Amino acid sequence: MSESTVAAEACEAIASAHQQFDAYPAREVTLGQLAIVRALPVKGKRLIGPWCFLDRFGPATFAQGGGMDVAPHPHIGLQTVTWLLDGEVVHDDSLEQEALLRPGGVNIMTSGRAIAHAERTPDDNTGRLNGVQLWTALPDRDRHRPPSFQHLVEVPRLEPAGGIVHVFSGALAGAASPAEHFSDLLGADLQIHPRDALTLPLEPSHEHALLILSGSCTLDGQHLEEKVLYYLGTQRSEMCLRSSGGARLLLIGGVPFPETILMWWNFVARTPEEIREARNDWEAHRTFGDVAAYKGARIPAPALVRLAQPNPIS
Repeated sequence: MSESTVAAEACEAIASAHQQFDAYPAREVTLGQLAIVRALPVKGKRLIGPWCFLDRFGPATFAQGGGMDVAPHPHIGLQTVTWLLDGEVVHDDSLEQEALLRPGGVNIMTSGRAIAHAERTPDDNTGRLNGVQLWTALPDRDRHRPPSFQHLVEVPRLEPAGGIVHVFSGALAGAASPAEHFSDLLGADLQIHPRDALTLPLEPSHEHALLILSGSCTLDGQHLEEKVLYYLGTQRSEMCLRSSGGARLLLIGGVPFPETILMWWNFVARTPEEIREARNDWEAHRTFGDVAAYKGARIPAPALVRLAQPNPIS
């Protein structure tokens, strides 16, 4: 294979026009000592609305000096969305933005045409780490916009009968997150009380998916397992989740994404040439800028001929 070849992964929406209940087992990977469950992209399902990447990390405990340490790396054409269940993460980027994320808040980084960032556990920490990171693909009209970063200390919290709901992206049940997005989407953390049921309205034009974060539950009488992404299709106006011992789930959704994207390493693009140019810029210290707050070497780009996986927390 020649160096001119870019081993990128093509991702396009394969959206159902009706309700479904399809199970997609996630893959297990590691970042140092940290266990990662990668639920998107997986074989057969590359996109849920604009959501194109989903990592579940932790729960993990560690001694002083441990935790997360992801060195500076680049992004184009996407947003990163980081949501914590437990622990702390410090974000630093090439815009000289720094933010300490704790549970209940969310970090939204819009790469636009180019950004670099790093993520780490702060020196003063609880010794715990548990959460998710997701990406959304930016629509073509927005993917070359200037980069930006948004840190929200808290997101809307609902307490319907049977549980607790945090809406960190988009809108659900009348609550709307102030996080800036460029597609019609939804991202929410659902908690179901023990021996109870949680019923929520859904937007029928959206496709939706669920991932268990802890515990066990059923959806409309069907049992859900951990480390599996459940695709629900479209045309659902409501869902009912029940749990005997209590459960916590991630709900994502959105209007089926109308564009085919190429994913390679930490880049979301449309053509191999864009990926090649972005990689060359990163290696030549052009365009992306430096993450001055991070003390250490940055992550080099893989060879173009290798199907490069994203950093597990990126």
